[in-house]
Amino acid sequence: MTVTGTDDDTRARRPGVSVRTRLTLATALLVALALASAGLLVYSFEDQRRAEEVSAEIDQEFAELDGLRDGRNPNNGKPFANPEQLLRTFLARNVPDDTELLAGWWDGATRSVSFGNDEVVNDPSFDAAVGPLLADNGTTVIDTPEGRLQLDVQTVRFGADGGEGALVVGTFLDRARSGLLETMRTYALVALVLLLLVTAVAAWLSGRLLAPLRTLRTTAESIGETDLSQRIPERGNDDITALTRTVNGMLGRLETAFAAQRQFLDDAGHELRTPLTVLSGHLELLDPEDPAEVRETQELLLDEIDRMSRLVRDLMLLAKSERPDFLHPEPVRLHRLVSATLAKATAMGPRDWRLDASSREKVVLDPQRITQALLQLADNAVKHTAPGQVVALGADTDGARARLWVRDTGRGVPAGDRDRIFERFGRSVVPRGDEGFGLGLSIVGAIAAAHHGSAHVEDGADDDGEPCGARFVITLPLVQPEDGGDDSRDHTGDTRTEATGDDLDTAEPTRAIQTTQPIQTTQPIQTTQPSKETEETWRGS
Repeated sequence: MTVTGTDDDTRARRPGVSVRTRLTLATALLVALALASAGLLVYSFEDQRRAEEVSAEIDQEFAELDGLRDGRNPNNGKPFANPEQLLRTFLARNVPDDTELLAGWWDGATRSVSFGNDEVVNDPSFDAAVGPLLADNGTTVIDTPEGRLQLDVQTVRFGADGGEGALVVGTFLDRARSGLLETMRTYALVALVLLLLVTAVAAWLSGRLLAPLRTLRTTAESIGETDLSQRIPERGNDDITALTRTVNGMLGRLETAFAAQRQFLDDAGHELRTPLTVLSGHLELLDPEDPAEVRETQELLLDEIDRMSRLVRDLMLLAKSERPDFLHPEPVRLHRLVSATLAKATAMGPRDWRLDASSREKVVLDPQRITQALLQLADNAVKHTAPGQVVALGADTDGARARLWVRDTGRGVPAGDRDRIFERFGRSVVPRGDEGFGLGLSIVGAIAAAHHGSAHVEDGADDDGEPCGARFVITLPLVQPEDGGDDSRDHTGDTRTEATGDDLDTAEPTRAIQTTQPIQTTQPIQTTQPSKETEETWRGS
């Protein structure tokens, strides 16, 4: 139902979380995970390091006790008589730090403590925890009012009847880790500040990075069917800038295409309006009762229909030139292509047909399309030359490009019209009786552009090198094929190519080909209705 479709469209257009927000949240999450992981690693490593330091300090206390037992009593220089003397001397000579507790055990209980901590030692739980450790010098942890206390025991024995005692080393674990915990609290505060700072920077930076995309969206929304001139500002030199350039290029191509389409439709409508007006006017004035008038009107209308058919064919050819299947390129010998085209062109009129020096290099192109373009140019030259004047075809290469041309010794093309005549329906001076539409040279330009080349007109020259007439040039990129190909292959599709092409290959470059055969041009180029007031109007091909 229509209502359902509207709801679906509304849900599809409903904005979600913006890309900027997602980038900011993703950055904040990654930074938070990184900082938390770093904090856990630091805490783990520092905790392990402090545990090793505590163990080292305990081992050091026990090592000092062993050293003292193997020596003499520093008070009287005599050996120690029993554990009590040894432990009292040891406790008097050692001062524990804030995290340690040193105590002496003999006669079944704790008897002496080094510098305080009497409350902890006098607790019955202290002796209850130390007693079981004497047998194997073990370790245990008990809870005290001052936090968890780790107890390590080292026994001391003096002979069979000297008695037994023990040194008890206590470590306040909470005090030992208090510095680490304080460090971690400081780290957590600094990490939180850094997280907020990174999040703010990420939000600002993502906003700047995505600003061209927002501009792209707003520009795209503002572009209408009649205005494609807006462009996105380009800033920087990164991927976003490259995307901006690409989109601007696309907008430029769209603007050019739409402008060309509008111009094309306007010109086509203008050109079709005249024959349609002729058809309509004659049909309205036709007297069906007069056979002679009917025959005359029929001939006139058929002639106008032929003109319209030619216009439609030319327009269809120009439209097809934009398609990828317009060309069917293959390796072609330039001198064979030009020679075969010249043989076909001689039937267009009694001119002094000549073959200029032609390159024998092989170029990848569509021989039928290039032949079509050269014949268009040859027909154009015939229209603007008198019988007996020179019309020549030639081709050469310069290592990077191939150039094919048709030159004549006619009136030439005014400098101001040389660009316009390659536009659709563009005209310059045309001879009397030329009924073309101004599409011939635009077809030549479209064929050259399809080959990634170009077409232009320049001043011609006669046999003495003096400026004379015009030379129409098609410039194509030169591509050398990997395989050699077959020189005997007919690339033009003409059954006369072999004989004519071989004859022309051995001829002098400027050999004249004379013909007096009358012609009937089958595809006139850029014609228009002649004016009754002048012998010639604007030229076009």
